[in-house]
Amino acid sequence: MINPIVKTIELPDGRTITLETGKLAKQADGSVMLRMGNTMLLATVCAAKDAVPGTDFMPLQVEYKEKYSAFGRFPGGFTKREGKASDYEILTCRLVDRALRPLFPDNFHAEVYVNIILFSADGVDMPDALAGLAASAALAVSDIPFNGPISEVRVARIDGKFVINPTFDQLEKADMDLMVAATYENIMMVEGEMDEVSEQDLLEALKVAHEAIKTHCKAQMELMEEVGSTVKREYCHEENDEELRQAVHAACYDKAYAIAASGNRNKHERGEAFEAIREEFKAQFTEEELEEKEALINKYYHDVEKEAMRRCILDEGKRLDGRQTTEIRPIWCEVDPLPGPHGSSIFTRGETQSLSTVTLGTKLDEKMVDDVLDQHKERFLLHYNFPPFSTGEAKAQRGVGRREIGHGHLAWRALKGMIPANYPYTIRVMSDILESNGSSSMATVCAGTLALMDAGVPMKKPVSGIAMGLIKNAGEDKYAVLSDILGDEDHLGDMDFKVTGTKDGITATQMDIKVDGLSYEILEKALMQAKAGREHILNKLTECIAEPRADLKPHAPRIEVMTIPKEFIGAVIGPGGKIIQGMQEETGATITIEEADGVGKIQVSGPNKESIEAAIAKIKAIVAIPEVGEVYNAKVVSIMPYGCFVEFMAGKEGLLHISEISWKRLESVEESGLKEGDTISVKLLEIDPKTGKFRLSHRVLEEKPEGWEERPRRPRREAADGERRPRREKSE
Repeated sequence: MINPIVKTIELPDGRTITLETGKLAKQADGSVMLRMGNTMLLATVCAAKDAVPGTDFMPLQVEYKEKYSAFGRFPGGFTKREGKASDYEILTCRLVDRALRPLFPDNFHAEVYVNIILFSADGVDMPDALAGLAASAALAVSDIPFNGPISEVRVARIDGKFVINPTFDQLEKADMDLMVAATYENIMMVEGEMDEVSEQDLLEALKVAHEAIKTHCKAQMELMEEVGSTVKREYCHEENDEELRQAVHAACYDKAYAIAASGNRNKHERGEAFEAIREEFKAQFTEEELEEKEALINKYYHDVEKEAMRRCILDEGKRLDGRQTTEIRPIWCEVDPLPGPHGSSIFTRGETQSLSTVTLGTKLDEKMVDDVLDQHKERFLLHYNFPPFSTGEAKAQRGVGRREIGHGHLAWRALKGMIPANYPYTIRVMSDILESNGSSSMATVCAGTLALMDAGVPMKKPVSGIAMGLIKNAGEDKYAVLSDILGDEDHLGDMDFKVTGTKDGITATQMDIKVDGLSYEILEKALMQAKAGREHILNKLTECIAEPRADLKPHAPRIEVMTIPKEFIGAVIGPGGKIIQGMQEETGATITIEEADGVGKIQVSGPNKESIEAAIAKIKAIVAIPEVGEVYNAKVVSIMPYGCFVEFMAGKEGLLHISEISWKRLESVEESGLKEGDTISVKLLEIDPKTGKFRLSHRVLEEKPEGWEERPRRPRREAADGERRPRREKSE
């Protein structure tokens, strides 16, 4: 008999979240079905019993998958089944992974797999905000060692009020969109975008989110009690040699400290110096002894190096490259280094360098997003590439990884709000990291800003970004907030806090915290120090290029935008697209049309001004309304016994009756000399109000012959009783 255990969480607005375990996926180490409204997520977690020998890290794998059936849809593509993870699913995986990873015990190295699957949705509640809670609940009801529980919430500011886990519709009205993960005591992870908000507003949002998360954590603790999973499994994934640890520390610490304090700005030279210390210590052992002890020596030396770097900063205020805690590395920038792209730039900060390009395209270049709950077109794209040579690695370059997607998404969030809503171009920014020593995503933001301005994109304001770090030892009041962190300071430090913004406020942020007990005082200090750093970098950007170029590059496509009444859309397209395709072939321009806001919106792009103007002229001719009394140059399209049909405006034809060709009486149209393809000027005399037919005349444009008289029309024959004769029926 199944006896599921259910725990309910009440949200401030009356909505509820239920966590159910003991019913589904019972062979997993832990499984929970989370439900909010009609949105249901199944989270499972499985951990290997033992660690793979030699593993000295946390092998955690988080997978998030949305089933199309959850929303009553078929997947696209030939196979009609779910394929590889979308960018959205990967970003959701990263949100969960970054919150969970720091909370596993340092000496726990067994493989852990977390799977979160969306099985039901109604398009109202946003499932990505619930994935972290579901994963943590699955860990909570398992026996896997974990220093949680945690939860994740989305906090949005709508009309000045903070809303926890807003709906899709609510989020569209928000000027802040933050995902926050935290334990009951501490914030662990933040990511989001904002509409140029202040540092104080961001802190307030974090506090609101944390209060909501505390409720979630309390519910999970109660669930653990009911399930009986408060006691976790025993494990032994490390064997330590305390005597060896002390020997490594005694022999290496002072030497490592000296290098940390030397202020060498070259990453590779500094790394080689640290490596030499370790190799010197190893030299005292035989090959047989090293086989046994080398892994431990490497581990203990890493701890020594970490301690030396941290103590040097805390005690002397000296960083690895000799900078002060608030100092930004030297910056140099260049715009237009590449002649081919529509915009390009180089941004170099210390040993981190981004070469960024901008490509401008038409509506046809928009990215089509077809996720389970989200279908739209994206006209601002940003792609981030991190080749191995950027860190000096001799390694093959593979496909785009999760890290590249995550870093690119952060830079995209930072910049997208600065692109005018009515800008007609589709924009692709591509950042290639040529050198990397910390904060390449922030270099992407800066280089992207420069490239966009070089391309002539009318950005509202330039955006800069900076990565902040933290050194804080547990149980010690002393701490240091670091501006513009190095790769080693990220790796050996306690925080990676990226902040982007304009001169007027923050546009995006991402924070990962590896230490417990981070106070709001420290967060505020980090934010204010980041603001000063952002302003410094922003000044460097505007020194390079003060504002967007007034015009596009000569080889960039030109786009003109026009609107037409929606009833003319069909006329412009033509049957089977015949008219619009013909215009594109004749002019060389690309024409796109769509109905929006009750009108037809047309984009015309082309390689030069002439082709665009020719296309616009043809469109205007189609949508122009004929005016009685106007004279038009008409083209003869067909000859009939009673006259000829002429096209006097694009898509508009009328009959030029034989009697209206000339003042002279013509027995046939051929007498006039007119033939198909000829051009003749005509005057629009009348538009029949019932039929919409056009009455045209050429003769009225010629001088009337002297003494000319209009021949009276022959009267209709009538029956003897005065009634008109009925029309003769056509024979079958």
